[in-house]
Amino acid sequence: MDPGQGVENSEVTGAAELLKCFSYNQDCTSLAVGTTTGYKLFSLGTVEQLEVVHKSDETPEVYIVERLFSSSLVVVVSHIKPRQMNVYHFKKGTEICNYSYSSNILSIRLNRQRLIVCLEESIYVHNIKDMKLLKTLLETPRNPTGLCALSINHSNSYLAYPASSTTGEITLYDANNLNTVCTIPAHDSPLAAITFNSTGSKLASASEKGTVIRVFSTPEGEKLYEFRRGMKRYVNISSLVFSMDSQFLCASSNTETVHIFKLEQVAESSLDESPSWTGYMGKMLMAATNYLPTQVSDMMNQDRAFATVRLNFSDQKNVCTLATIQKLPRVLVASSDGHLYIYNLDPQDGGECVLIKKHSLCGSGKPEGNPENELRSPVPQSYAATVARPSLLPSSSSMPGYSEDGGMLRGEVIPEHEFAAGPVRLDDENEFPPIHLCHGNQKSKVKPS
Repeated sequence: MDPGQGVENSEVTGAAELLKCFSYNQDCTSLAVGTTTGYKLFSLGTVEQLEVVHKSDETPEVYIVERLFSSSLVVVVSHIKPRQMNVYHFKKGTEICNYSYSSNILSIRLNRQRLIVCLEESIYVHNIKDMKLLKTLLETPRNPTGLCALSINHSNSYLAYPASSTTGEITLYDANNLNTVCTIPAHDSPLAAITFNSTGSKLASASEKGTVIRVFSTPEGEKLYEFRRGMKRYVNISSLVFSMDSQFLCASSNTETVHIFKLEQVAESSLDESPSWTGYMGKMLMAATNYLPTQVSDMMNQDRAFATVRLNFSDQKNVCTLATIQKLPRVLVASSDGHLYIYNLDPQDGGECVLIKKHSLCGSGKPEGNPENELRSPVPQSYAATVARPSLLPSSSSMPGYSEDGGMLRGEVIPEHEFAAGPVRLDDENEFPPIHLCHGNQKSKVKPS
């Protein structure tokens, strides 16, 4: 599952509100939370404080809320009207548009080019610049959880969704050119999670068994990596996400352990140069995989987790992500118990990650006390220096047209205009997305054709 997939039907007692869903934005700089009273957007800029960027109580029973990067565009779906998608510019207090569909909306994905609406047996592709419907994928395999993933890179908009309801095949679809690219035979069992890396060059997947996680190249669909999460028991994978630099892959489930895998190739030359018995056996095992059955050789080639997070709970819905906060790599776990847990990740040695902060998602966002791990000595400076890497994607402050401030006062009238080519500039009143789609009480209706 990608950093945008929320958790449905998970209710947690908070301060006069119950938690319904949560999702990270595309570059893991923001956390969106849907509740019985509305929704909230948190900034993930610091470890110490979970700042509330925006809060709305106008729409109750929100079970889907997705924010477009660090912009003011947010998409909301409520249990009150589960077939209706509402798109807002929250800084201006304006509804951009709304669309109604033939059945309940199960998930929504968005990037700077496309907005994807997933129903149980159909998928709708919208142009995010003007919200027009570009394509309807009808009679897709039954997908009761709304499982799908959308790449976030501006040069491609790959969409991945189940190609079968009985096996783990993946359909790779080009949402820019509106055509199917290929079908990837990823697993024998039905899919449970799929996600793209930040450049859209890799696609990771897990099946309902939850024992094996595979990584494929896109658009070729060739298998690049295979990781074994465990062999003792089947689990329900609740989220799957790459780090922004594509060096790590994080998977969480209904167990108490979050696994972080490192995407690196072991050079064969290192085995050749080793005169030890271990090196000799390594060469023998690699050679043996050429003659063993596929299932056996695959098991021998699988890598174990590079790092782990030990949660103090299990059997609870959660969504994890990997983010760089204050120049250090962190593992974030938003849980249906109503909290966000932040852990340190050692990118050099891995091992067990250290819990450093616990925030309430239903309260003010302030940390609740000090976790016992916080009393440990601080991380050495050399560790900080090794992880202060530049991000592959520009920050919201350097991306033109994607500032957090909408640039206008709440309730001001947006003039009619023609849209220019390129990404939506949400802070520019002359290139604001499709306010002309909503005139008074006019509703936009989407029906299968």
